[in-house]
Amino acid sequence: MAKTSTKIFVLEVMGRHAGWIAAAGGLIEDEGIPVVILFPEIEFNQDKFMAQVDAKVKEHGFCTIVVSEGIHYPDGKFLAEQGTRDNFGHAQLGGAAPVVANMIKDALGYKFHWAVADYLQRAARHLASESDVEQAYALGEKAVEFALAGENSIMPTVDRISNDPYEWKIGKANLADVANVEKMMPMDFITDDGFGITQKCKDYLTPLIKGEAYPAYKDNGLPDYVTLKLQSVEKKLEKFEI
Repeated sequence: MAKTSTKIFVLEVMGRHAGWIAAAGGLIEDEGIPVVILFPEIEFNQDKFMAQVDAKVKEHGFCTIVVSEGIHYPDGKFLAEQGTRDNFGHAQLGGAAPVVANMIKDALGYKFHWAVADYLQRAARHLASESDVEQAYALGEKAVEFALAGENSIMPTVDRISNDPYEWKIGKANLADVANVEKMMPMDFITDDGFGITQKCKDYLTPLIKGEAYPAYKDNGLPDYVTLKLQSVEKKLEKFEI
């Protein structure tokens, strides 16, 4: 993006009802990059949004928009809703990024690019933070320990002790308390205008992205990932009916 070229970049991220991933995009604003975030927790107001984008472009010469896939109008309709439903009854979303980008083009005339993070959000191991990798291994290890101890119907959790210094421990939660339950963004994590994150949110998110933890690479440049041998083990249980 540049003052003399593309002024708008729209990045669509996961978050049908909760805007945690979109919120993380707000961390770059402290580096001098103007950001407008569209949270699923905040009803979409097109006039307010356009005014915010226009103000950012006029101040900085360009603007980045991070949009959750679940951004919706006050009546609950998703911006990207296609009119079809999946097997669970959820509305099929066709992509919020192009909808928002074209909306800006029509209203303000700014040249744009848009992108969808898609599977990179789930599978980009080479971009995982040190905190992320450490916690992932700790959760897996604790899950095995819980199973060996006979624990059932629980989920290992990361329980934060403090932000600075960042300290945490592994806990557990009953599945009955967390299954099919979504943790929304606290409203005090979102700025009053609904388009950014507060310092409290930054304090919470920052420790999660700290530290580089690159995977090992082969001589040919490809990642040297661990692969399962997929060898069967000796059967120990009696045959049973489900």
